[in-house]
Amino acid sequence: MILPITLTIAGAAAIVNLWLAIRIVVVRTRHKVLIGDGGNMLLSARMRAQLNFIEYTPLVLILMGLIEFARGTNNWLWGAGILYIIGRVLHPFGLDRQTPNALRAVGILTTWAVLLGLAIYALTIPYTARNGVITTVTSDSLGTAH
Repeated sequence: MILPITLTIAGAAAIVNLWLAIRIVVVRTRHKVLIGDGGNMLLSARMRAQLNFIEYTPLVLILMGLIEFARGTNNWLWGAGILYIIGRVLHPFGLDRQTPNALRAVGILTTWAVLLGLAIYALTIPYTARNGVITTVTSDSLGTAH
């Protein structure tokens, strides 16, 4: 089964991750910092932006893939994936600034909202009816002896 939404968002996430890495390399090269952040606040912020991306993206992609596998392609999932990528692009621009700002806030709040929405939807799937059939697997339905 091809999962077009998950594949598209995973591809976009890979490009965003590469873009985040290039932003780090630019600062490293400019300030001749090979390891760590060298006390450079901009480099520290850019490293944190990439790490933050890496912390959330696997969970989002796993949830998206499982939801798409269980429920198929739908506009809600497309929207969640696109919104996640937009939030992840806004967040690093906010982290570049040393003061609280809208880009950082919108970026992380979007990420949290998408992650929470996916998590709640994923939690409901095993317990909701589809075409009149409850999809939960029980030991009784597997024919196991008691």
